Amino acid sequence: MAMNSRFSCLPQAFHITRSSKPFLSFSVKLQGQSEVRRVVKMSAVETTNSRISYESFAIKPPSHPTYDLKGIIKLALAEDAGDRGDITCMATIPFDMVVEAYFLAKEDGIIAGIALAEMIFYEVDPSLKVEWSKKDGDDIHKGVQFGKVHGRAHNIVVAERVVLNFMQRMSGIATLTKAMADAAYPAYMLETRKTAPCLRLLDKWAVLIGGGRNHRMGLFDMVMIKDNHISAAGGVSNSLKAVDLYLEQRNLKVEVEVETRTLEEVKEVLHYASQTNTSLTRIMLDNMVLPLPNGDVDISMLKEAVQLVNGKFETEASGNVTLDTVHKIGQSGVTYISSGSLTHSVKALDISLKIDTELALKVGRRTGRA
Repeated sequence: MAMNSRFSCLPQAFHITRSSKPFLSFSVKLQGQSEVRRVVKMSAVETTNSRISYESFAIKPPSHPTYDLKGIIKLALAEDAGDRGDITCMATIPFDMVVEAYFLAKEDGIIAGIALAEMIFYEVDPSLKVEWSKKDGDDIHKGVQFGKVHGRAHNIVVAERVVLNFMQRMSGIATLTKAMADAAYPAYMLETRKTAPCLRLLDKWAVLIGGGRNHRMGLFDMVMIKDNHISAAGGVSNSLKAVDLYLEQRNLKVEVEVETRTLEEVKEVLHYASQTNTSLTRIMLDNMVLPLPNGDVDISMLKEAVQLVNGKFETEASGNVTLDTVHKIGQSGVTYISSGSLTHSVKALDISLKIDTELALKVGRRTGRA
């Protein structure tokens, strides 16, 4: 199975070895050499990471009943490895070479994903040693080295892109969340379900690291009556009545939120709640922040809605929330402010992992990225 003029893989280069702990291994034979090297080993089954526990994390990930965090790591590594492994590493890096590689910040921000990075390195090679001068949630600044990994160069490079892909996205989310949460005070900042497919838990973990709070994890952990539910049920009161009956019949205790789009709907919710023992806990005040031609926003409708609720329920402002408008919205008296922008269109924070940091810094200074 020839790959190029520099090296060739044996016919059995890719195989699954059956044992009590199955693994994927890749063997390579360099042209002109008789030695066959096994250069990649990745677990194909669930393993127990005895060195890392959630309790040791600076900020723990949110809980989810079915989400497999280690499974996501394995999928990301398998996506990169394909059916051959890292053929560039096989060609260029001696398998037994040991190096140190350093994490380098290329812009200012909030670092997130350090705990996840440790899990990824451990999955690739448990013998890799990772040290950090920062923890999840800390500030980092352009040009600063904030961590290092020591061990086999091949395995460090195999893990590099997967680690950085996760860390850069999570750090971008945490950085924006920190800015929004600080500006929103005294209101609390929430994300939404507008997350990258299959990265829900990681996106929401990054929000926590950035100082925000989590909205519902999915469809299962909170009742959230939105416009389509209201339309299908025949109105706000009908939808609330249906939810109360559903929860009572099944003896379910979960938070309940209802979306309102007008002051009339807010009044209808309050009237319903005054007439019955409802499970309602929060009222969403949707699109009650009105954009103005000068870029400012009018929050008079939002403030009136908050005054109508008068502390009887939690309130949540949604719509027209940006870094420029969130401070003013936070002064309206709402309990929470939610924004899909925290996760759905976040800009990744620029981070690199370099063996030759001196050259990396030189190039970074030349390009203004270090």
